[in-house]
Amino acid sequence: MTPLLVLDTNVYISSVLFGGKPRRIIEAALAGKVRLAVSAPILEEIESVLKGKKFKFPEVAAREIINEIASLAEIFEPVEKISLIKEDPADNRILECALAAGAAAIVSGDSHLLSLGNFRAIPILDPADFLEKYKLG
Repeated sequence: MTPLLVLDTNVYISSVLFGGKPRRIIEAALAGKVRLAVSAPILEEIESVLKGKKFKFPEVAAREIINEIASLAEIFEPVEKISLIKEDPADNRILECALAAGAAAIVSGDSHLLSLGNFRAIPILDPADFLEKYKLG
């Protein structure tokens, strides 16, 4: 069975801007080796980060990236509100999506998420560990 993953915003951003291991995960999804789960709040955060002060993507470019992600991933609507991570409440949207999707794993480079290790039996892995665990590296 193809594992269903929730990728954190930073993994999507890194895959677009820097390539490397995050891009390999996207390539695995394009090849049908993994499935991706995303929610509207995650898509909104990705778009906001791309258009924000740090990256300054034009509206059209950011929207195109969001459309690509939405067409690649399965969109889930979270049903449970999580407020476990107080330091960065947006990280809770990743947990909410993973629960709604019944994800096999969460892939993140975020220290708040990684420090959890897992969430309700869903492992939280950085891109390198994920690629190694699923023999995609």
